[in-house]
Amino acid sequence: MQKIRSFLQFLFTLACIALLVWAFTLARQWGQGEAMPSLFSFRLGGKKGIGPTPAQLRSIERIGKWEFLSIEDEEIVDTVRQRLLLPDQHLVRIYSGTLSLGIDLSQAQQEWVRMQSDTVVVTLPPVTLLNPQFIDEASTRTFHETGTWDAQAREQMYQKARRVMMDRCLSEENLRMAQETGKAHMKAVFRNLGFENVVVE
Repeated sequence: MQKIRSFLQFLFTLACIALLVWAFTLARQWGQGEAMPSLFSFRLGGKKGIGPTPAQLRSIERIGKWEFLSIEDEEIVDTVRQRLLLPDQHLVRIYSGTLSLGIDLSQAQQEWVRMQSDTVVVTLPPVTLLNPQFIDEASTRTFHETGTWDAQAREQMYQKARRVMMDRCLSEENLRMAQETGKAHMKAVFRNLGFENVVVE
């Protein structure tokens, strides 16, 4: 299900990019008095040695945050309050959330797309966690509780759960998987714009 959702999101994003680039080019050509191309005869880029236009790059940059890997996680976190001559107090809570790994194109370097001969070279920003507040607090539930626990104690448990989930999900394997998926998706975007030779770094 996760793979199907990611693939559908990719197809939707790809279609949006193509439509945005087509609209920008139409507007520019119309404003310059050129004949408006047909939607079916319109072709983007692809000329040898000529890179993407600023309008095309702006259309891609408008994606903003682009998720390449979604990871659902659930963690049980406990804490103990030890008391002298009295029974210990326990609090056990279950936290769940979905971590989104991907890139933020607003963090791309200034010349993130460049031409080398007839090849488009794309340098992506690093894969990162796109939603720092990934814990679904509405689904957080208490498994076991003895004693009274204030808001500060619960916040400390929340932060502990967040650290545990990040340590588990932001593994080298998951980051590498998201990076490879991102490269494949971005290569498909530029090939869809008419560029045959594309290298994504």
